[in-house]
Amino acid sequence: MKKGISIKDMTKIFVINNDKNVVAVNNVNLEVQPGEFVTLLGPSGCGKTTLLRMVAGFETLTEGKILIGEENVAKLTPDKRDTALVFQNYALFPHLNVYDNIAYGLKLQKLPKKEITERVQKILDLMKMNDFAYRVPSQMSGGQQQRVSLARALVMEPGVLLFDEPLSNLDAKLRIHMRDEIRKLQKEVGITSLYVTHDQSEAMGLSDRVVIMKDGVIQQVGSPKEIYQRPANSFVANFIGRANDINGTIQSKTEEGYVIDIKGITYNVKSDRKYSVGDNVGLIIRPESIIIGKESYKTVVTKSIFMGENHEYEVNWDGKVIQISQSNPFGKIEYELNQEMSIGFDESSLHLL
Repeated sequence: MKKGISIKDMTKIFVINNDKNVVAVNNVNLEVQPGEFVTLLGPSGCGKTTLLRMVAGFETLTEGKILIGEENVAKLTPDKRDTALVFQNYALFPHLNVYDNIAYGLKLQKLPKKEITERVQKILDLMKMNDFAYRVPSQMSGGQQQRVSLARALVMEPGVLLFDEPLSNLDAKLRIHMRDEIRKLQKEVGITSLYVTHDQSEAMGLSDRVVIMKDGVIQQVGSPKEIYQRPANSFVANFIGRANDINGTIQSKTEEGYVIDIKGITYNVKSDRKYSVGDNVGLIIRPESIIIGKESYKTVVTKSIFMGENHEYEVNWDGKVIQISQSNPFGKIEYELNQEMSIGFDESSLHLL
């Protein structure tokens, strides 16, 4: 049965050398709906893995509650929670074949042999793994081993599936393939999933919602589109993709936002944030939303790199570095170092912080 996760006032404090307190997770509240795929994303040391381990039961809470479904599991051992964890390092038994690795948890539960066979076969069929059911881990690639690790978790039919950076040991192409496989399976099975990663593209490609964390605190929760297009602050904007930080001045209010002056040119920017006329404000604009050739601002090219599908530039704009990404550069003007470049901003892509 699908179950939601409700995290209430979660705090974790580690005591170092009996005298120093380190707050790893600081008063976090989070709701994951039944069947939803939510990713915890942030830099190393932000608290995302500690949060996941507390949901799994491998770390105890200092304060707070964890509800899986309607049950508070904060004081239950991992085996008493309706969860299954997919590990970063696969954690397969090297002496057991694929079939027996998948069946291992069911055997521990002392289920009837017939039921074990039926459930393992169902998972093998679902994941198209029948061809290597009797191979041992050493005879499989990293991607195949990770599929076995995922199958072993799914066969337990948990209410919640947890992922601890499961793709970080794979090469780039295989990581993308496995990311798509995980998302497809999660949609097909409909299981509630909580996923930890430091890879931004992974989070964007997998998630219904993304949770951005920094220093043990949630910075923003939203869909990948919301997080990218409407970041809550400069940290989120620069952690998800790249962003140019720009300053402006509020000229007037409008029904949908503000008229903002940026170096003598005004823009209508939609926003529900509260500012007053005359306030100096910070905005962001993504590199792909800079319009090359628009006669708004004069800049000088300080970096020019052809990347195939994109041409990446950095320009000096009155002492400020602006990043520009020009997609599909074929047939377009190629700017060289120290060449003058006129740029403008896509008004609809300006976001007020």
